[in-house]
Amino acid sequence: MNELDFLVDLNLNADRQGPGGVKETLRALSLIDLDVTQNIKIADIGCGSGAQAVDLALNTNAQITAVDIFPQFLDKLEQKANDLQLSERITVQCESMDKLSFDKNSLDVIWSEGAVYIMGFRNGVQYWHNYLKPGGYIAVSEITWTSKERPAEIENYWQNAYPEIATASEKIKVLEEIGYKPVGFFTLPEHCWMDNYYLPLQKEMAAFLEKYQGNDIAKKVVEDNIDEIELYKKYKEYYTYGFYVAKKI
Repeated sequence: MNELDFLVDLNLNADRQGPGGVKETLRALSLIDLDVTQNIKIADIGCGSGAQAVDLALNTNAQITAVDIFPQFLDKLEQKANDLQLSERITVQCESMDKLSFDKNSLDVIWSEGAVYIMGFRNGVQYWHNYLKPGGYIAVSEITWTSKERPAEIENYWQNAYPEIATASEKIKVLEEIGYKPVGFFTLPEHCWMDNYYLPLQKEMAAFLEKYQGNDIAKKVVEDNIDEIELYKKYKEYYTYGFYVAKKI
């Protein structure tokens, strides 16, 4: 197993693989001017175990295709959908977010919470633009600076981890350049990070380390996540996830 394999395993039993929340998913949904009581098509890209896919299914009549490259997460989502009797409206698709098999101009909504960084924000929203119908919507959450200036420690950390981190105004400019009309933006509050993501993840760490006792890679994965949590606690006033909703012109 490599580091990514261990990271997936650490996150496998968590409801979420990144910051987010039901209220925030539904707030983003409310910014989309489509009749969600109709049989619209939504693709949830980088869905993980699918917390937001389930929330969307419970609050719309949409057909939702949940896409992820890791079958372990998709198996979890299929079980959730079955338990909630949503299997007819949630379909899983195991493929890379940069090699989608959808028809061009076929989707009403592309949804992606905390995953576009894998491609990079510009590359992701530009590539996904191809698959949206004219007048379709994109809804993505993305790591975002909330101040113009930051302490060097957190600036250096995120520049090394994800150089495309930027302020909301810079992200919105990218959307406009690609051919979207921004229709809404908001930031994720602290509980989306701590209560919904970090604290549940921390509860998994002891069992994970016991499972892989003596494995240096597994130990490093846990230590890296602990470092990230401590940095968030220290510098949370300077960054968060921003939720961007925009319409394809």
